[in-house]
Amino acid sequence: MTGELLERALVEEATKKSGLIWVKGPGAAARALWHVWHEGAACVVGDGPGEQPLPGLADGATAEVTVRSKDKGGRLVSWTAKVVELTPGSEAWEAAVAELKGKRLNAPDGEAMTERWGRECRVLRLEPTGTTQPLPDGSLAEQPLPTPATTREPIPAGLPRLLMKKRRRK
Repeated sequence: MTGELLERALVEEATKKSGLIWVKGPGAAARALWHVWHEGAACVVGDGPGEQPLPGLADGATAEVTVRSKDKGGRLVSWTAKVVELTPGSEAWEAAVAELKGKRLNAPDGEAMTERWGRECRVLRLEPTGTTQPLPDGSLAEQPLPTPATTREPIPAGLPRLLMKKRRRK
């Protein structure tokens, strides 16, 4: 019983303090999501224009949540979550959106974003099931996803000197 309480406290404190969580839904790759901890669960908003994608996260599914350290970026804890989609306009949705609104940076529509979330986005609660995974022994680093963005040529030889001159002038 004491171990279970300690694990629950670790999940809550680590998730509260972390700015990002890595969430892996069934059949999807892990994705970094901004969130807010509210009433015992991590709440996320997404799947709408200008918001973060939430691939593989469906109502009633389970997800694996990995929490990193805010200062060092290393893995602190991984826990299993039950995904619950909140109904727009419900009391639970309003409470979660009020918390999320305070954390949303650079929203294009300012105060009207909650109305847009209700129309075009999904708000999910990731509720801990009480199951934590042991920390891995080795690295879980994955290959970066393919992208057309590449560096075609090496940087010019004089660029580091130019950058250093600008710093000295200040």
